[in-house]
Amino acid sequence: MHRTRHHGRETAYRESDRGGDGPTVCCIHGSGGTSDGWKAQSRLSDRFPVVAPDLSGHGESDDVRTEPGIETLDAYADDVVAVAEETGATVLCGNSLGGAVALWVALERDLPLDGLVLAGTGAKLAVAEPLLDALANDFDRAVSTLHEPDRLFHDAPDEYVELSMATMRACGRAVTERDFRTCHRFDVRDRLDEVATLALAVVGEHDTLTPPSYHDYLADRIPDCERATVADAAHLAMLEEPTAFNAVLAEFLDRC
Repeated sequence: MHRTRHHGRETAYRESDRGGDGPTVCCIHGSGGTSDGWKAQSRLSDRFPVVAPDLSGHGESDDVRTEPGIETLDAYADDVVAVAEETGATVLCGNSLGGAVALWVALERDLPLDGLVLAGTGAKLAVAEPLLDALANDFDRAVSTLHEPDRLFHDAPDEYVELSMATMRACGRAVTERDFRTCHRFDVRDRLDEVATLALAVVGEHDTLTPPSYHDYLADRIPDCERATVADAAHLAMLEEPTAFNAVLAEFLDRC
């Protein structure tokens, strides 16, 4: 893990560069996740260097004391910008909450971007009230609910599911709830026409958390946005079907 210091805290990030001369892509994890969720994307680093931060309070990064919503979104955007500036990343690839962060950077920061990949995410990310209640009052039930079929995974091996559950538990209830409540308050539907970079909306075929219609909406309203589906995957398509996801990502990066 590498580290960069900014705004009085350290953000940890993974970096894989096997001599790729394409644009560097910064991969941003979702709620209760870490940079580990993007390990399979390092397979692309002979063509495109790949970096992946642990957002504040996740993995090996320092935490922040922020309220859910814009305050937390701003802090996570600061993490991403710091890593992108440190590594020269010009493409952001965000999953779920990470997609919201990527959109926020594109809309609110001056970071030069060549591309934006919005994977398993949306312009509005409302969270069901029963899940918010479980996150506040019964964290184990919340974690189990998220790992039911066609939520985070469609039909992944048991070890993938167990590792994902362990990662979320290690993140802890407070940080994971903050993530989901930040998602719940996220809504940039009226600003998508401001996105000024080439974009890709990609979704797992069986994703019920951020379904294909969310990505149709992104593709319809972002001025220069393509649309792709990863078969046999749900919300974490980059983990569940990494070969197919990487093929879609690489095709997009070739055009950035």
